Amino acid sequence: MPTTETDLLSALTEALPIAPAVAALENGVGLVIVDEVNGFATVGAGPLAPAKENAAVSHMVAETDRLARQFVTRDWPILAFLDSHIPGKAEPPYPPHCEIGTGQENLVPALTWLEDQPQALLVRKDCINGYIGAERPDGGNAVREWIARHKLRQVLVVGICTDICVMDFVLTLLSARNHGLVPPLQDILVYGPGCSTYDLPRDQAVALGLPPTAGHPQGVAHHMGLYAMASRGAKLVREVSFG
Repeated sequence: MPTTETDLLSALTEALPIAPAVAALENGVGLVIVDEVNGFATVGAGPLAPAKENAAVSHMVAETDRLARQFVTRDWPILAFLDSHIPGKAEPPYPPHCEIGTGQENLVPALTWLEDQPQALLVRKDCINGYIGAERPDGGNAVREWIARHKLRQVLVVGICTDICVMDFVLTLLSARNHGLVPPLQDILVYGPGCSTYDLPRDQAVALGLPPTAGHPQGVAHHMGLYAMASRGAKLVREVSFG
């Protein structure tokens, strides 16, 4: 039986393998950035932000910045979700986070340049699932309209957390595609190096007074998120080239 997180990740990789590929992107693709906001990705910015520098989170932001600049250079569309909550309105099971007015709900410093780019649509959401958070009272949906407006055949998804907000959005978008709600979308690509999740090993969770079930080893959770998305039809990507 695996005794460490490394052992467990190795066992999972063998039992639940994934096969990310190289993607050559061309016209008709859009970039989706999920929740790369201060409250999730800036050290010390809130209860759900990293308590200290985290290599996986830093790499995610750097890869997202690199890809976003390539998309802007080519005048390709970008949609960025920003987790944003009304103060005092709970989102169980999580503590208050990314409340509007705290700064936690805004893009991390490395990505704030997107706010001034005409290629980028920023969508604030108040729930885990970005597709649901993009619903409006009038029945419209910002994601569906963005895909239709740009006639997107593919979307490339990056962001945080791999196994929570990223996964929920991707799985819902896959179902929407299969149900014919988002034409002409064909492929949902998930760029693994541009995704990350939080790190809370079980022993640290217990030391904080949390139950063992609050444990969330970063590498294991990231792999499980990627596997779940791939098993439902998303295409995992390890490297991106531009045609």
